[in-house]
Amino acid sequence: AMKFPEFIDYVESVCDEFLTGGDKVKVTVRFRGREMAHTQIGLDLLHKFAETCSPVSTVEKEPKLEGRQMIMFLAPLKKKS
Repeated sequence: AMKFPEFIDYVESVCDEFLTGGDKVKVTVRFRGREMAHTQIGLDLLHKFAETCSPVSTVEKEPKLEGRQMIMFLAPLKKKS
């Protein structure tokens, strides 16, 4: 099993590839059981993630809790023509 920080680094690198390729990215955090009492941690995680990806992307849709999942959409930055 991958350790959490290493997994985040991996996801960031994959996201970077998609965003620089001009694709949008949907980022999802799934809460299980008691984690539902700590959704703020998930929100902070998504904001930190968006900040890390900010050189190549912009937040298209702010993080929103939908059931047991928190979802955020990132869109690539517009190319300067």
